[in-house]
Amino acid sequence: MPSTGYPLRTMAQIASDRRATVLFTAFEPSGDAHAAPVIAALAQRDPSVRIAAWGGPRMRAAGAEMLGITAEDGAMGLAGIAKIGLVRRVRAAAVAWSRENAVTVHVPVDSPAANFPVVRALRPLGVKTVHLVAPQLWAWGGWRIRKLRRRTDLVLCLLPFEQEWFRSRGVPAAFIGHPVMERQLDAARLDADALRLPSGSPRIAMLPGSRSQELHANLRSLVETFARLRQSHGKAVCVLVAANENLRQLAQQIVPAMPSGMHVQVGGLDAVLHWCDLALNVSGTVSLDVALHAKPMVGVYRISAPSLAVSRLLLRSPVRLLPNIIAGRKIVPEFVPTTAGPEAFAAAADSLIRDSHAADEARAALRVVAQRFVGHDSGFEAAALIDHVCRGGSTAAMVLDSVVSAARPSQATAHGKASP
Repeated sequence: MPSTGYPLRTMAQIASDRRATVLFTAFEPSGDAHAAPVIAALAQRDPSVRIAAWGGPRMRAAGAEMLGITAEDGAMGLAGIAKIGLVRRVRAAAVAWSRENAVTVHVPVDSPAANFPVVRALRPLGVKTVHLVAPQLWAWGGWRIRKLRRRTDLVLCLLPFEQEWFRSRGVPAAFIGHPVMERQLDAARLDADALRLPSGSPRIAMLPGSRSQELHANLRSLVETFARLRQSHGKAVCVLVAANENLRQLAQQIVPAMPSGMHVQVGGLDAVLHWCDLALNVSGTVSLDVALHAKPMVGVYRISAPSLAVSRLLLRSPVRLLPNIIAGRKIVPEFVPTTAGPEAFAAAADSLIRDSHAADEARAALRVVAQRFVGHDSGFEAAALIDHVCRGGSTAAMVLDSVVSAARPSQATAHGKASP
């Protein structure tokens, strides 16, 4: 295996420890994606560790011993009683498996509603808990911090402000960076890929999400938004990026007749973002993909009027789109959550299209957001911290900072990049 520039444990250190067992649980495709690089890095850091998981295909490819598939799009599409049933089955199976296999650390990946019952069941067995992806208590439900404090040994934070938020409330936490923001962008290759995309102006990227419910909630409005923009900008073109073939087919079912100038493709997100002038996207991780490319965006997430009324009571953050949250102010238009529709979305997009100064300001602010992640490698930093907890290491802030610092690559080999 080629050198990665990261410190690896010696065979003597490995031999001195009893074999640790780490159990990951993920219930959504995003959790599968977050866990995979951590699993790969943990296996490289300490080949003696046993890594088992309920999760998805990326976790399997990274080397986890799969106990069940719970993070495919099909599983993620479960709702209501079906989802509750899945969580109950995993919880019971995790308890039985942990008793038989002496699990050292449980790593619940995102999805707190699904993962917390598993955490609650495993902690009485003496299993330590390291949360991968911090529960967004800073956005809503801050009173749940007491429950989290009881049910975690460490929270691994993907957003830069989260570390201090949790530490100041008595929860051990460490910022490890974000896998989306660490990706290297090959400008020459993206230039070549972009040549195969439609010609026209303005060029719009449409990103309706990686979950079937996101498409059901937002796709019609996003398509109508582009149709309105096409009326004002007759040469406008749009590429809708479906995360997989199933979602492409779903998009065609939801909107059987796409407007003129609109194209649909599976994958190729980076090429489309490199090509576009503006993105229309749902809120969530994809907004960080757009930020990495420093492209102006309009972030949306439509919900019903009753749900909006409830969200206004619960949500505490003044901004809701991730780039805006990280920046601490509204640097790109957001409608998250909203009952507004295509007329409002199109007006916000049209303003960015027509006002080059506003678009340039958005690009500059997004580059500043990306700079917050430079130098981190979330997979290796998470692996180092999980290994540290496995060996009974302290979770005092200064100790955690030291572990992260030792795990970070040198500047010469850093994966992070502030802008394309």
